[in-house]
Amino acid sequence: MPFLFGVAAFSSIGVAVGTLFELVRQVVEAGLPIPLALQVLLLRMPYFIVLSFPMATLLATLMAYGRLSNDSELVALRSCGVSVYRLVMPAIALSFMVTGMTFVFNEWLVPAANYQATTVLEQALGTDSQPAFRDENIFYREYGDVKLPGGGKKNTMTRMFYAERFDGELMKELTVVDRSQYGVKQVIVAKSARWEPTTSQWEFFDGTIYLVSEDGSYRNILRFDQQTVQLPRTALDLAVRGRYKTEEMNIVQAQEQLALIRESGDRSSINKLELRIQQKLALPFVCVAFGIIGSALGNRKHQRVSRATSFGISVVLIFAYYLFAFVMDALGLTEVVAPVIATWTPILAFTGIGIFLLTRASR
Repeated sequence: MPFLFGVAAFSSIGVAVGTLFELVRQVVEAGLPIPLALQVLLLRMPYFIVLSFPMATLLATLMAYGRLSNDSELVALRSCGVSVYRLVMPAIALSFMVTGMTFVFNEWLVPAANYQATTVLEQALGTDSQPAFRDENIFYREYGDVKLPGGGKKNTMTRMFYAERFDGELMKELTVVDRSQYGVKQVIVAKSARWEPTTSQWEFFDGTIYLVSEDGSYRNILRFDQQTVQLPRTALDLAVRGRYKTEEMNIVQAQEQLALIRESGDRSSINKLELRIQQKLALPFVCVAFGIIGSALGNRKHQRVSRATSFGISVVLIFAYYLFAFVMDALGLTEVVAPVIATWTPILAFTGIGIFLLTRASR
């Protein structure tokens, strides 16, 4: 029961702060129909419910052991020779059960619900006029190492692809800049281009190729009606409309998006998506860390904890954890630390604190 109370309390706070106020504003200002607003609200709830699982685990363990302590049942059990480690086993079992439940929810329910909520909201507000693909401003950058005259290498943007429009088959009004060779720039301007899956190449139509020398002058200009160009199909993949937000993707979809972005060599985007994938993997294990800390604090000798005190301690610990996680997230985004370190350090740190408190409580 304390766990269910925690889920209801923390998810309600999250929904109110994260979604409800914005939906009310859109109902009043943008004329969003109330039934659709309620539908979006219900679709957003799984996301906040999953976020509340670790917090509810902490609150549940604190309240359960606090009640046992207030009724002197912990004293009775300890006097009968029952160790603290045996007492906390139900809490640890609950934590791992909630961890598995969090992973299942976060992989199967939350991404689909978030994506559906976004779709419903866009359709209701009239912002979903786009077709099933991105129909304008397709922009793609590719990074790589360029050989310098002295034999060294320099990591820089090697290729830039821009198409003004896309009709689902043809890219139109294209500009491609190729800088893969040091000192030589190739600019391709074309009316249209099409990806040929049989040859895995691009066919450019009605365009001009400009070769620009190192001094900035045109070295060669070539007009063409049709030209085969060796470029990756990444620009086409990016044009296909899909789930661009990580909260709308499960781990498999995020890994596929990561593989696509890796082709561009954009280290900042790659690092950010790697960080978000690690966070998806790590979130369920926050339940274990909070379960250990909550059971350790609840089993301290001569400690009587009321429900209000349990809730207050939970809020302080949750704030401390997410503040630490926010700092590590910022360090991960700025590439000060690796995504794995940035994601798992707060969990390991709080798990270590819980084990330390549990060891002290057993003395």
